[in-house]
Amino acid sequence: EYYSEDPFLAGKMAGALVKGVQSQGIGATVKHFACNNKETNRKNSDSRVSERAIREIYLKAFEIIVKEADPWAIMSSYNLINGHRASENKELLTDILRGEWGFKGVVTTDWWTKGEHYKETLAGNDIKMGTGYTERLMEAEEKGLITRKDLEICARRVLEALLKID
Repeated sequence: EYYSEDPFLAGKMAGALVKGVQSQGIGATVKHFACNNKETNRKNSDSRVSERAIREIYLKAFEIIVKEADPWAIMSSYNLINGHRASENKELLTDILRGEWGFKGVVTTDWWTKGEHYKETLAGNDIKMGTGYTERLMEAEEKGLITRKDLEICARRVLEALLKID
């Protein structure tokens, strides 16, 4: 999944691939966002990194891809980053990805994450793979932990992605 340890080279190569795939009317999903450092026990792995290292090393390739290739989708990673699940990380998925970089596509979790579905939704994950937990979302809504508006934001992004498909 990694073209290079150099974030500039990885971003440029992956961005070119995304452009090529999407030029054929097929959506590309860039993964694993972010700090996915290992395969063994990756659902419980906690990447402890400074903000500078995250931005200059781990996020830079993704930033290049988003800004230059406009991918239709990004998959969040399983791991924790500084004690917080990547899939539940609003700063990462909404503030940086969407706010700073202008990402317009959908964000999906990796398969069978350990993240709480409503927290992932609030963070900016639009799709829970390989299954969602609608009953948990409805329970969270009843408890006031998430609103219908929060759910509609995700639903809108999913529908916009579907409308791109030829």
